[in-house]
Amino acid sequence: MRKNLILLFTIGIFAYGNTFSQTKNDSLLTDATINSCIQYALTHQPQIQQSLINEKITDETVKIKLADWFPQLNLNYSYQNNIQLQTAYISGGYAQTGTHNVSGLGASVTQNIFNKDLLLANRTAGDVRKEAAQETSNNKINTIAAVSKAYYDVLLTQKQVDVIDEDISRLERSLKDAYNQYQGGIVDKTDYKRATISLNNAKAQRKQIASEVIAKYAYLKQQMGYPDSASLTLYYDTLQIEKDAAADTSALVNYDSRIEYQILQTQRKLYEANIKYYKWSYLPTVSAFGAYNFNYLNNQFSKLYAESFPNSLVGLQLTLPIFQGGKRIYQTRQAEQQLQILDLDIVNLKNNINVQYQSALAEYKGNWASYVSLKDNVALANDVYNVIRLQYQQGIKTYLDVIIAESDLRSAQLNYFTSLYQLLESKIDMQKALGTL
Repeated sequence: MRKNLILLFTIGIFAYGNTFSQTKNDSLLTDATINSCIQYALTHQPQIQQSLINEKITDETVKIKLADWFPQLNLNYSYQNNIQLQTAYISGGYAQTGTHNVSGLGASVTQNIFNKDLLLANRTAGDVRKEAAQETSNNKINTIAAVSKAYYDVLLTQKQVDVIDEDISRLERSLKDAYNQYQGGIVDKTDYKRATISLNNAKAQRKQIASEVIAKYAYLKQQMGYPDSASLTLYYDTLQIEKDAAADTSALVNYDSRIEYQILQTQRKLYEANIKYYKWSYLPTVSAFGAYNFNYLNNQFSKLYAESFPNSLVGLQLTLPIFQGGKRIYQTRQAEQQLQILDLDIVNLKNNINVQYQSALAEYKGNWASYVSLKDNVALANDVYNVIRLQYQQGIKTYLDVIIAESDLRSAQLNYFTSLYQLLESKIDMQKALGTL
């Protein structure tokens, strides 16, 4: 019979000082499934928000560099007071030249025609933006993995509490049975004391695990970027989780699906562009320029702007570096060597991906076998416990047998839920290794 289990665990922590202002009702989750927790994290997790801001910064940086392709227009104004005029030798004699007041107002324009810096910015703009977006994707993948594991860890710990609660209920019944038999003179007080010891141990264990739930719940919120002071309700379906634990173990590794490999491929394009950039340094830098100026000259400041003497110009500037001490050669070689290192990084990444996948696959298969066996153990241990408890009540079995059967049942239940969590965790690692997460 399909059974929906609802985990409702509310933590009220009142934070004093600096906390996130995301405690608005529209930013909180109700009946949060794993998918809604992941979606919340992809929107509110600070690291992802930083990545999105970095994308915008990268886009603005690219625009700043490309802006130099446009004409650069400047307005210039100057005023100069010559306290002592310059002296020049003219026609065999000395004479002062110029005026005491000089002013100028003009506009100048410069247009880059060929510039290696601008060529590099233009050719790499798309890859630079792509690399920033890939870094965001990488952070999202890591966030999905972290939130998923934290989510399942909370469920596992809470299920451990539920198992201990069931165990406490059984021990209370056993304690009552042992006490009744002791009062009836059937057994001595040893069974009664053993039952009391087991019950106290179970209660102490429950208190410890319940404390772990609070800590793991706080960790889940931290991974999601969820407000600490806000409550969170987790909803899950045990049968659906068991179905979700199944994975295709026949899939093959595809390097192109791994975001780390995609990032290195983008970086390789940028490194290749960098090599071309240094080779372009052998080419000239060409730009056109023009200016139109109004010049004002007069010895009296009050009449300085009464008459203007305009001039204008246009020109072409070409700069060709001839010898720079071999710097361009060394820069080109350095860029080529950096590309060689990156190629080795790609080879190393491929090897690591294969190792990661094989390790994750082996761990998943082992956890799957353990999960199947432990799931069967729960039903077997429950049947054994019920039979032995009934036999104890009839005086056939000793209380020690009841304690052992009860302990086996508790261990079987705890081991089952632990194996389910480990299976889900290893599936996440396998999906991450495959690049399908």
